[in-house]
Amino acid sequence: MSEKVLCKPTELYNILNQHNRISRLAESNYLCLIDARAEGPYYCSHVITARNAKWFLFRFRSVELSYVSFIYLLNYFSIYLMFQGPAIDCANSLAKASRYPVQILIGGYERFSAIYPFFRTQKITYTIRELENMKPYPVEILPGQLYMGNYRHATNPRILKDLKLTALISISEDSSLMFEKGSCAILYIPVADSVDADLYSSFEQASIFLASRLNTGSAALICSTHGISRCSTLAMAFLMHHLKYTLKEAWGHVHQCKANMRPNRGFVQQLSNWELQIVGRKITDISEPNY
Repeated sequence: MSEKVLCKPTELYNILNQHNRISRLAESNYLCLIDARAEGPYYCSHVITARNAKWFLFRFRSVELSYVSFIYLLNYFSIYLMFQGPAIDCANSLAKASRYPVQILIGGYERFSAIYPFFRTQKITYTIRELENMKPYPVEILPGQLYMGNYRHATNPRILKDLKLTALISISEDSSLMFEKGSCAILYIPVADSVDADLYSSFEQASIFLASRLNTGSAALICSTHGISRCSTLAMAFLMHHLKYTLKEAWGHVHQCKANMRPNRGFVQQLSNWELQIVGRKITDISEPNY
């Protein structure tokens, strides 16, 4: 029997928005999202891809569930589920069938849908094609404050509106990329995704730019062409500057938010040099395989 653990809304938000070339929600063994509320509220509104617990427990096979990487349970105010409530039976059934922890969402559906109302839906079933065509949002690095994504995210007016983004850092050697400025403050950093490229010299400028926006309650997005190498490098540099993280701590934080983030080796070395400047010594051994 696997354990039952509490998780924050931002964790589920990031799980829903993982993607490679297409959304990972199209993978059959990726996510099982169970809504343990009564059928009436569920049919009225639920989080995308969520299945009603009563219907799911009647149909599910424990063998199939044992291979699912992420299992999330939504109820009402789910922080109480660890101790009481009708959904605890559902949580126990899922835990018996799973190899992985059952994540019980703190605040349940109400809190998650209040923070991310654009993930509400009445749609119950999805085809594989519909799941493949879902447009993920940028991942959330700091809840409600800092996001990380690609060029498509930065040029999507709906995403800018939904996430209330008012600041943007664009890292690209392509000067032809165009953004609708509106009320958005934009910092351009013309750097290529190359092991020889110098992103280090922009770390301090970008960190000051982001800190000035976040300190006034604004939300910001860091983007690069594919949202994997340059933007993750800059996100880590900011966490090290703003929160005094070591490189190891910043790496773990960003990797938890976006599983396929991957700075190139040149940027990893620059982050190690940045750690020396910020912390005063090199603590993280970047020769380890995970770097």
